Amino acid sequence: MDRDTRPAPTVEVVPPEPDPGPDPRRWLAFAVVLAAGFMDLLDTSIVNVTVPSIQHDLHAPYAQIEWIVSAYVLAFAAVLITAGRLGDIHGRKPLFLTGIIGFTIASLLCGISAGPAMLIGCRFAQGAFAGLMIPQILAILRVSFPPHERAKAVGIFGAVTGSSVVFGLALGGVLVQWNLFGWQWRPIFLINVPVGIAVTIAAWFAVRDSRAAAAPRLDVAGALIVTTAVALLVYPLTEGSRLHWPAWLLVMIAGSVLVFAAFVAFERRRAGRALVDFTVFRSRPFAVGLVMWGLFWIAAGGFFLIWTLFMQAGLGWTPLRAGLTAATFAAGVGVGAGVAPEKLVPRFGRDVSVAGAMLLAAGFAVFACAAAHFGTSISLWAIVPIQVVSGLGFGMVIAPTLALLLGQVPHREAGAASGLLNTVQQVCFAIGVALAALIFFDRASSATGGAEFVYAFASTLRYVIGVLVVVAAGFLAVPRAAHVSTALPESEDA
Repeated sequence: MDRDTRPAPTVEVVPPEPDPGPDPRRWLAFAVVLAAGFMDLLDTSIVNVTVPSIQHDLHAPYAQIEWIVSAYVLAFAAVLITAGRLGDIHGRKPLFLTGIIGFTIASLLCGISAGPAMLIGCRFAQGAFAGLMIPQILAILRVSFPPHERAKAVGIFGAVTGSSVVFGLALGGVLVQWNLFGWQWRPIFLINVPVGIAVTIAAWFAVRDSRAAAAPRLDVAGALIVTTAVALLVYPLTEGSRLHWPAWLLVMIAGSVLVFAAFVAFERRRAGRALVDFTVFRSRPFAVGLVMWGLFWIAAGGFFLIWTLFMQAGLGWTPLRAGLTAATFAAGVGVGAGVAPEKLVPRFGRDVSVAGAMLLAAGFAVFACAAAHFGTSISLWAIVPIQVVSGLGFGMVIAPTLALLLGQVPHREAGAASGLLNTVQQVCFAIGVALAALIFFDRASSATGGAEFVYAFASTLRYVIGVLVVVAAGFLAVPRAAHVSTALPESEDA
């Protein structure tokens, strides 16, 4: 029998693309995208202190004023998950640039709006483009930094973003008080234009593009389902207090639960093509951490609402004074978030988040007691140290929790996971605001300010404290070392 002497067919082996390694400009790129994130998150709160000026200048009825605030939140929350996945597929840099350019143009149009209808439409566009941009920031952070640098980057991110909402109150108060060029409320939007242009130019040169190595096509059906679910939930939460919770809003909330359930069932059948990879929930640190993240933002949403009402309606402070006082809380957040991930977490692990939640709860408890005891005569100097300590606790929760959650996510899912984290944050913040408004205005009765608002603040704060205690207890379910070991094995981190 003759031996077959033909040469065996050769198989061409295509080597994998070499790992480009850490981006040498990663800190510059991070600073650029962080500036954009700060600008966006600033906008979520800065409008609240300028509402009276907008209403007076545009002669807008209260319903339209509510929509000027709500349109942004609704559009922003609705697109986050889809935008995160789009970044994984088409590249985080292009999506970030699209978002910041659109956000800048929308800000300009907001600033020159001739009437409330135009302003509402531009605010909707502003929120949608912000929703495109924000998920890319955490995704860029996740893929740009090696594990040994990630804690420091997350700490800086937590410090800046955690304090941005509070700085929005301060900046809004300053701009309204100064009334630059007689433009009244318009500078709060126009200030975004030069910043947005500078960030766009810097990002074009400094940010390196990244995307998932084998990203699936966009799950269009899943995107439509989750967008519908978020809209059905966020709209009632933002409008419920004004409309006094009619039955149809409650039906919308119930409908959102059913649509969310349908989304989960649909996505679990689309292995490898899902908008959200639910296998990440098999990680107990991620699953527990995400629940605690949501509960924490329920508490935060409730606090920020009643805090603003307490200072302006209860104590009668001007927006400027209230905003500058709020800056002391932001200072505490910056210190807590900046120190915790890099200095404390490697030594104490999950206990840092537990201690942060308890410190925040303790600060709020002292705040509630002081408000109940002193009433409208409470002094600024009694409030400031309480806010600094509370801010420290706030920062000690957000930064380590972000580090924990991002550490459980592989590169290929960075955008989708970022969209999920931001969606949970926005939805839970809205839930916190809605629940706190129900309790606060029930306690305040028909009062329009003064002592009853101070009493309502102290009373509602007890419920916020209760949620924070649950958060602290929940973090005990996270393995002690999970906060420390935030890097995935190399084989999974692709």
